[in-house]
Amino acid sequence: MTIKPLSDRVLVLPNPAEEKTAGGLFIPDTAKEKPLMGKVVAVGPGTADVKMEVKEGDTVLYGKYAGTELNIEGVDYLIMKQSDILAIY
Repeated sequence: MTIKPLSDRVLVLPNPAEEKTAGGLFIPDTAKEKPLMGKVVAVGPGTADVKMEVKEGDTVLYGKYAGTELNIEGVDYLIMKQSDILAIY
């Protein structure tokens, strides 16, 4: 990985969006929901006030509008503050 988050930031690889419904209907790109779960790829060192609780490899749940989208080497990631993460799954 060529990117290292700073401070209390976390780099997350979102899970892929659902391609079809439970009934087997395909979901068009315009109707796909943004995934709310992903895998932690890189973690910053934290700050004097914030101890990092997540680590690389953790699966995390985050809010619908959490983070900033990044495209690194053709792969879409989210970078967010640790406080935007709701839970470790």
